[in-house]
Formats: sequence, structure tokens, C-alpha cells
Amino acid sequence: MRPPRRGHSGKARKEAGDETVAGLASRKGAARLLAAVIDARTPLDGLTDSEHGHPQYKALDARDRALVRAILVTALRHRMTITGLLAKRLEKPLPPNATALSHILHVAAAQILFLDIPDSAAVDLAVTHAKSDPRTLRFSGLVNGVLRSLARAKEAELAPALAATSEAPQWFSERLAAAYGADKARAILAAHRHEAPVDFTVKSDPALWAERLGGVVLPIGTVRVEKLQASVTDQPGFAEGAWWVQDAAASLPARLFGDIKGLRVADLCAAPGGKTVQLILAGANVTAVDTSKNRLARLKQNLERLGLSAELVQTDLLDYRPAELFDAVLLDAPCSSTGTVRRHPDVPWTKTMADVEKLAALQSRLLAHAVTLVRSGGRIVFSNCSLDPIEGEDLFRAFLAETPGVIADPIQAGEFADLDPFLTPDGTLRTTPADLALGSPGISGLDGFFAARMRRVA
Repeated sequence: MRPPRRGHSGKARKEAGDETVAGLASRKGAARLLAAVIDARTPLDGLTDSEHGHPQYKALDARDRALVRAILVTALRHRMTITGLLAKRLEKPLPPNATALSHILHVAAAQILFLDIPDSAAVDLAVTHAKSDPRTLRFSGLVNGVLRSLARAKEAELAPALAATSEAPQWFSERLAAAYGADKARAILAAHRHEAPVDFTVKSDPALWAERLGGVVLPIGTVRVEKLQASVTDQPGFAEGAWWVQDAAASLPARLFGDIKGLRVADLCAAPGGKTVQLILAGANVTAVDTSKNRLARLKQNLERLGLSAELVQTDLLDYRPAELFDAVLLDAPCSSTGTVRRHPDVPWTKTMADVEKLAALQSRLLAHAVTLVRSGGRIVFSNCSLDPIEGEDLFRAFLAETPGVIADPIQAGEFADLDPFLTPDGTLRTTPADLALGSPGISGLDGFFAARMRRVA
């Protein structure tokens, strides 16, 4: 496309003028990134990465970046409620190709309904945004009317809408109901409406660090803080490597090996390294394997901060053949991440059932190779952060049935007393965001995790 010629750049001047409107660039960025998530199924973390994220996001200052991320997380966390309340104000549904208009409305509605932003600012910026885009210019009046109506009605309509709505696409709601039953599925979806707390795994003395960090000690030993008042790197204990951030559920699989002092243990798909650290602190000689050079570099940085070391191997796991078999192997496999929706509300909108099935097939291949890396008699722990049994319980049962020389090594009741609430009848581990109720949504819940233990016998 040619740049506009001098003397014929009215449109260019108009758009440049629009960008001088305070707050407009951040709202345009939010709408653009929401389009990338919903229309192109692009993960939000990648879009908002400070170094490699979307150019429109990186062009913003730190304050506007924080606002954009708050708008996006809110718009995704409450997408179905917002959709329903907007639909009530439209005489007829938006045309299928009116996605740009839909994203402008959702960005504004998220601010009006859930964020501490004046309604008038949210409405006015949305109208200005609509006028600045040729695709939405003719709808600017509709944007103004719909959003002003929403602002007037929010006190009366928001609570009933939240009570009547599940914040998930149909495929995801149906999978949860099939796996957990209607009541548990509703509880999981309700938990997804709340931002996850911040969990710290500490090297020692959880009570001391709970006091210093302003949190509580969970029954499983994790220190939990409902909301940090400063960045993670500014927290006491960060510089000296006293702890690392790790969801409480993610800390459980590495514990399932029991006593591993002096044993050679491989942590497969290891980055960012929370489980690697646990294995090292348990006394194992650890080899951490990951396919990503960048993620492995991050793991190395984390180990250095914590004053620990491990052998690091960058390779595709399916190509990895060590010179000597390991005493134990942990495979925390790549998955759909549907257990992390509290932290990543884009997941149900960027994944499909086909993705879940494809990832389950990959996990089966990785697990089949992982068991060949452990000596006869050695233990294997398989885990992932998916809520879907296709990637967990079903996969595990099918793998055992199809794999000679590997048997289940069930976790016994009382073996790890604090884990008993999460044990299944099969002796596997299952957590969900609806578990670990501690009185308020902001401090309760766990990431959805599955973990199973096996032993190689031949």
C-alpha cells in the first residue's frame, strides 16, 4: 500500500489526531488483541509478552500495558455474561462479519461492568474508536446507545446475568459436565470467574514466609497470597532465592516419588523448573530436559537465583536417549492447559476439542518414550495441567493396558496425608479449581492437575 501523498492525507491526519485522545491507543490495542485471541485463537501471554508481544501492545507505556491486560483478562473471564447483556440491547444480532464492532463493544463493556473506570470514559472512547475505523464508522451511534444503556442498567442486570450464565464456550462446558457432573462443572466454572491467588513453594519454614509475604500456609505446605501489592521480584526472599512461584497443585507431582535422595532423576519437559527445584531439594541428582532453548535458559536463571544446579539438556524428548537409564522419571507433559483458566482465561477460547485430542495423542507418545528412560524397578510420574480425562485418567488407563512392562503404582491413602483429599479410587491424583475451599474465592482453589504413578517392571 502506498503512503498518502502530501496534500491528500486527510484520513491519515484524522487517524493521527485520534491517537492523541487520552486512552484511545490502549482501547484500540485491547480490541486488536481481543480479536487475535477470539478470531485467530492466539494465546494471550504471547500477545502481551514485553519483548516478543504484539507491536500494538509493545508500543504502549507500562501503565497502559497493565490497563490493556486488565481489560482483556476481564473481557475473556466474563465473555458470556458480556455477550448476553450486549445482545439484550441489540434489535438484531450483529452480522457475522462485524467482528471489529463486537470487540469494541466487549472492550468497553468489560470496563463498564467490572473495572474501576468511569462509564463516560469507556463509552466516549469506544465511540471515538468506532468513528476512527472505516469498518465501524457507521455503527458509532449504535455503540453509543448500546453502551449508555448498559451503563444505566448494570446495577439491576449484572448480578442476575452472572447467576444465569456460565463463562465458557459450549465445547468446554460440555466436557466439564461429562467429566465431573453438572454440579462440580458449575463449581469449576464459578471458580474461573476469580483471579487465582499467588502461590509460593518455599525451601523451608512456610510459617515464617507466610508472615513475611502476607499470606497463609495451605494444608499442603504452600504459602498462598491472595493478591500481591508489588511485583514478584520486589517480594522479600526473592533475591536470596528463598522461594519460587508455583501453583500449589503443580507442586504435588514431584512429591509422589517419595524418598529420592541420591537417585538419578530426569525431569522431562522441565521448564520453567519448579518441579526440577523440588527434585533437587529432595536430594536427587537431576537432569532437566526441554526442547526450548529459551525456556531452558529461563530454567537456568531460576536455578541460579535459588543457588541450585542440575544437568540441563536441550533436545526433543522423543529423540532423547541418555547413556545411562534413570532411577526415576517425571513427565509433566504439554497439554491443553484447561486446568489453568483462572490464570489464563483465554484458554477455552483459543483451544478446541480437536486440540485436546491432538495433545492427548502427543502425551501418549511422550509417555511411551519416557518409560524407556527409567531402569527396571524405577518409578515414573506422569502429570499435566488439563481438566479433561482424555489427557488424564483415560489416557493413563489406556496406556497401562497397551504397554507391557509398566504397571500402576497407586498412591496409597495416608502415604501423603495432606494429599488424601485429592486421591481418586484408582490411586491417582486429581485437583480442580473447585477444590480446597478456604472461605473466600480469592484464596481458594487449585489449578486443575492430574498425576499418576507407575513402575517399570521389565
